[in-house]
Amino acid sequence: MNNEEKANQKPLHITQPVLPSYEGQAFDMVLHAWLSRFAGWLSPAAFGLAMFDWSAHLSLFPAKRMDIAKRAQIENFQLFFHMLDNLLKKEEPISAHCRSGDKRFKNESWNMFPFSLYAQMFLLSEKYSNELTSHMRGVSSHHQHVINFMARQMLDMFSPSNIPWMNPEVIEKTYNQNGTNFVKGFHNFIEDINLNLSNLPPMGTEQFKVGENVAVTPGKVIFRNRLIELIQYSPTTDKVYAEPILIVPAWIMKYYILDLSPHNSMVKYLVSQGHTVFMISWKNPGSEDRDLGLEDYAELGVMNALDVINDIIPETKIHAVGYCIGGTLLSIVAAAMAEKSDDRLKTITIFAGQVDFKTAGELMLFMDESEISYLEDIMWEKGYLDGTQMAGAFSMLHSTDLIWSRIIHDYHMGEREPMIDLIAWDYDTTRLPYKMHSEYLRSLFLNNDLVQGRFKLHGKRVALPDITAPIFSVSTLTDHVAPWRSVYRIHLYTKTDITFVLTTGGHNAGIVSEPGHANRKYQLLTRKKEAKHITSDAWKDKAPYFDGSWWLAWHDWLANYSEEKVKPPSMGNPKKGYDILCDAPGTYVLQK
Repeated sequence: MNNEEKANQKPLHITQPVLPSYEGQAFDMVLHAWLSRFAGWLSPAAFGLAMFDWSAHLSLFPAKRMDIAKRAQIENFQLFFHMLDNLLKKEEPISAHCRSGDKRFKNESWNMFPFSLYAQMFLLSEKYSNELTSHMRGVSSHHQHVINFMARQMLDMFSPSNIPWMNPEVIEKTYNQNGTNFVKGFHNFIEDINLNLSNLPPMGTEQFKVGENVAVTPGKVIFRNRLIELIQYSPTTDKVYAEPILIVPAWIMKYYILDLSPHNSMVKYLVSQGHTVFMISWKNPGSEDRDLGLEDYAELGVMNALDVINDIIPETKIHAVGYCIGGTLLSIVAAAMAEKSDDRLKTITIFAGQVDFKTAGELMLFMDESEISYLEDIMWEKGYLDGTQMAGAFSMLHSTDLIWSRIIHDYHMGEREPMIDLIAWDYDTTRLPYKMHSEYLRSLFLNNDLVQGRFKLHGKRVALPDITAPIFSVSTLTDHVAPWRSVYRIHLYTKTDITFVLTTGGHNAGIVSEPGHANRKYQLLTRKKEAKHITSDAWKDKAPYFDGSWWLAWHDWLANYSEEKVKPPSMGNPKKGYDILCDAPGTYVLQK
């Protein structure tokens, strides 16, 4: 019996999908799925409630409205006369402040009249729009965020940077190229439209092919079940650390972000340092997998992988690593294992993963009962959430950088940014099963059950304080998915040694931070289990800075918790049914 047949004989904990509870509910679900083609993730009901909450309170604060209008009038008059005074100088630096991270008006040409006037007027409009939509007493915090987000989206459409004849950079490019930039831009636009209609990724992604120039670290698939393929990477050193590493990547992304190009592959780095590495490659689920839940991801994913590794390398503890939601799942599994006195985990490493979702980043914008019910109806028809819908939500959250700046660069300037491996990987989207995603959003994001002690695995509540294995937790400074202060809250819920790292970069780029990567630095500090808690701000003030890649510090930490080096283990274990099924990267990662 091969390992695939063996795995599929194991009982699965799968429940039936949620069925319509009243006559005609199916029609309502189909209607909501149809509406999503126009509204995206945002529930019309949720937006209506937010709009009513905000507008009702705004109408009850006439003095606040008058105060804002008065200050806006004064500042606009000051701006007008200030511009008149400096008109002959032909230059006036922008005094109104841009949002943090807003690079639209950084170019020096925006300080020239009349472009400085355009920018100043827009930034003042943005300032007062923000005041009207984010500082209204009585309005729920969630509704204020929704209204502020929608107001910002609408206002950004009319930014002078988006209008060719008001953007000095576009005007200069047009003058220098005699307008050919618009010809090139129109060609780029038609190209993108054709790709979009054909459901193909953007130009340039085709040069990155899985198994050819990305995800090329040598290895073998030695186990497969209906949810995962387990890859064992080939050793490159004569001896390896006794304890193997199991990596649990997120299933909202393809695993090979940790095995990108040879120069920035984390897997290749670990193997070169003498580690035996196993990687879970998740299946890209289809309609037939609609009933797979979080328990199935724990059992068929993490627990099956641990069992296989223990069969190949018996009586040896394992360094477990989880990325993003994979880190959350690993924390759940580790707590459940600890409750049963299962001590197979030597250490736990979590990359940009949260256990407390109270302040879980900008995705909380989409998290309330109305939004989740609406999203469940969108997923109900097909049995999954398509990856392009999630990608669209992330683009909306950062529309200035991910939508408008691309329109300016590709269509107005007529240029194309060269494609890189990380961006190409980002377009290789995955689907999320109906049941799992519903459980994830409700249990973790909406109800925060894990840290409240309500989350159950196989009918038993899991408690994070049961975890005793030392933890290495990595967060990134500009992470909009898992903000570093949210990641830091793991200190509140565990009683073990925690080495916490805060590195430059975002949710993905901060993790793919290989040695030699330019302009990388990080902070690192260890809290011993008997030490008192310090706040995130106090930690940031106290933790020392280091230049370079945090991978080096992590390897030293792993080595410190490892035994002496031994001969590399065999690839798979045919005697126990773990034959070599195929070469890495396997088959699941290729599923579209």
